[in-house]
Amino acid sequence: MPPTPDGGFDRDDYPHTIGLSFEYDDQRTARLVGDAVAVEVGEIDDDRSTARVDREGRTVTVDVFARDLVALRAGTNTWLGLVGTAERICDRVG
Repeated sequence: MPPTPDGGFDRDDYPHTIGLSFEYDDQRTARLVGDAVAVEVGEIDDDRSTARVDREGRTVTVDVFARDLVALRAGTNTWLGLVGTAERICDRVG
């Protein structure tokens, strides 16, 4: 995935997208979960899918972009798993 001049990617190359949104009780939890999964952006991408993680207040959003539906399903499962793991860790450390 060659980056565009602004550091992003050409969304036309990834016609399939899904937006996942996770709302938490407080901004601290949202920040911890968001920071934990954001480090994976660019690390687990491949030539068929990529993702973006953002946080605003108590909400973390993960946008998955894919070239085909199989890659979208796989990317969605991956990011749901990463968020789930981060949530479980936050629950345990309080």
